[in-house]
Amino acid sequence: MRAFAARALRLKGYEVHEADSAEAALDMLSDSRLKIDVFVTDVVMPGMDGPSWVRTALKDRPRTRVVFMSGYTDDIFGEGHTPVPNSAFLAKPFTLNELTRIVADQLAAPARPPLH
Repeated sequence: MRAFAARALRLKGYEVHEADSAEAALDMLSDSRLKIDVFVTDVVMPGMDGPSWVRTALKDRPRTRVVFMSGYTDDIFGEGHTPVPNSAFLAKPFTLNELTRIVADQLAAPARPPLH
């Protein structure tokens, strides 16, 4: 899925940085020179899940927009979980057009201030 999403976004002209795990993504983001406008991540992953790593990353990059994608949402986005600011959800399966449209929409949307 990651390869499909990265290729689709590159074909539309986006610069894409890939990580094979949440931990690798956080390590990559430790480079403050790296400019990231949108995190595109799966919700359910081995190790740290998508919402957990994104919440961690948003501490240093609070206005970054987020696209979560998954076929499973009940446990992660259910009642009792803090909403992730500036995020959108894309249900699997999705098309190339749906992915690029939601990324474009996130880039065009004004950033909301982070929740405290």
